[in-house]
Amino acid sequence: MSEHHLTFLFTDIERSTGLVRSLGADYCDVLSRSRAHLRWAAAGSRGREIECRADEYFSVFDSPSDAVAAASEAQRSLLREPWPREAEVKVRMGLHTGVAIDAGAGLVGLDVHRAARIASAANGGQILLSEATAEASGATAADLGSYELPGLPEPEHVFQLLGEGLPSEFPSLRRARRIDDRRLRVVLADDSVLIREGIARLLDDLGINVVAEAGSGDELLEHVADTRPDVAVVDIRMPPSGRDEGVRAAKAIRGLYPGTGVLLLSQAVEPAYARELLATGAERVGYLLKDRVGDVDEFARALREIAEGGVVLDQELDTLASVLT
Repeated sequence: MSEHHLTFLFTDIERSTGLVRSLGADYCDVLSRSRAHLRWAAAGSRGREIECRADEYFSVFDSPSDAVAAASEAQRSLLREPWPREAEVKVRMGLHTGVAIDAGAGLVGLDVHRAARIASAANGGQILLSEATAEASGATAADLGSYELPGLPEPEHVFQLLGEGLPSEFPSLRRARRIDDRRLRVVLADDSVLIREGIARLLDDLGINVVAEAGSGDELLEHVADTRPDVAVVDIRMPPSGRDEGVRAAKAIRGLYPGTGVLLLSQAVEPAYARELLATGAERVGYLLKDRVGDVDEFARALREIAEGGVVLDQELDTLASVLT
């Protein structure tokens, strides 16, 4: 076994599942073209490909500045690419400089995992750097602060690479929480843009961070997977059928992401749906009529109670309290 001091570049395509669903067989062309851009940029900066699997790509560089140059060139060329059916294809990227062990079956080590976690925190089109890479490369970068990243024992100081032809404005980092930002994190799901934006403004005024908005059950699940919010606020009736897609998405969230609470919003009292949600467990759940959103302080209290593990039921559903006993 031998140790190597390297800069690791990880990339993957944002919302690839949605692209597969919308593009079908044309997604194969997206995958092929994106890989070609990444390989071309890495080779041009003396990088070595370690692994390419599905929409994920992993390469290493002896020089941090070479790694940054490769990521920049790859991102610019990907953003210029005319994708099939005018699809919005965006690739997230992350770099970290550290030590890896070559045990004969690939590179291993905490620094490799650190690079992968940094990449997974990026938004599509964004290039994130660890503090080690930012300092060693001398790259022009924006200081985004320190974040808790899944699986890492200590917070990571994260920077965003800046440069000509690179986007500079992005949403909050994915699957990451700033260590100095303890605001409640919420995802909103409603097929009405006006309702979503109205609720988002109310919550922002109350100091609650709306990390994503969704217009369908599938989009909601993608956002929850990406951001791991404290609470998902879900309209019961969403596309495509306008019946119970929100309930089904809420139940899926409860099974897949137990750390995320769910608050169902309903236009009218529908006890059967409340019972379905409560059947998934008597914690981190809620059911309110949409009219209650107008009482912003009470709405915010309900979100915080759900995030802390409680159950919130609309006053018109008091008869369901027996379900919890």
